[in-house]
Amino acid sequence: MKLVSFEFFSERAPRPGLLLDDAILDLTPLGVPDTTSAIAVGTTALRQAMEMPGTSLISLSAVHLLAPIPRPSRIFCVGLNYRDHAVESKMEIPKVPTIFLKLPSAVIGPNEPVRIPALTQQPDYEVEFAIVIGKAGRSIAKENWKDYVFGYTILNDVSARDVQLATSQWTLGKSFDTFCPLGPAIVTQEEIADPHNLDIRLSIGGEVLQDSNTRELIFKAPDLIGYISSVTELQPGDIISTGTPAGVGLGRSPHRWLQPGETMIAAVEGLGQLINPVVAGD
Repeated sequence: MKLVSFEFFSERAPRPGLLLDDAILDLTPLGVPDTTSAIAVGTTALRQAMEMPGTSLISLSAVHLLAPIPRPSRIFCVGLNYRDHAVESKMEIPKVPTIFLKLPSAVIGPNEPVRIPALTQQPDYEVEFAIVIGKAGRSIAKENWKDYVFGYTILNDVSARDVQLATSQWTLGKSFDTFCPLGPAIVTQEEIADPHNLDIRLSIGGEVLQDSNTRELIFKAPDLIGYISSVTELQPGDIISTGTPAGVGLGRSPHRWLQPGETMIAAVEGLGQLINPVVAGD
């Protein structure tokens, strides 16, 4: 299944739905108010909802897709989690996961523009494979990690490198408004046979800038879920974005920064494409 958030062009109010080819099953009439609630309900109940009488499909062309969780409760990000990216960043391979937060207010959906503010001269792209938590858990044993995963999605960890690296704290440099494209859907866990063997890439203007596979992750899903949940109880709708591979603008010589007028295409095998144009901001 593919869980999405959408809105009618005339209504402008987020609704949860299941994406079925070129149509959406609206979950609102079934008493599900938003995608976080849908995640908490679980895949079995959602599958049953698909078969309930009286359900109707909405043409995809009649709606606007939003980020699948427009305002996630928490977005945990992992720095330097691909060995080649740590090397290109001239930083040591981490011995424990480097966790930072990205503010929920930075989230945007597919096809929405990333606005580059005047405050940064070094805006960068980072395609990432993201885990969406399905149920609450604390101190989760590594062997039980799948029990707590609802599904997976794509996150583009857009970063203002000059702001990010001005201090040792990364959150603000990662959290400008629009700096967290997310989506286009949450693909449920059973649809992805092996989350640690997925091609991941990002291209701009037909040029592939990042091209790797999630098998190259230093800390994999069991490690990250176990580590984060040992500190704070994970909740349905929490997102763990697992880090980016080599090829970012910061690691290139000369550096390659985002420019207004470009369009980023972030792709993860089995999860689709997350497309976002880049525009000048305030």
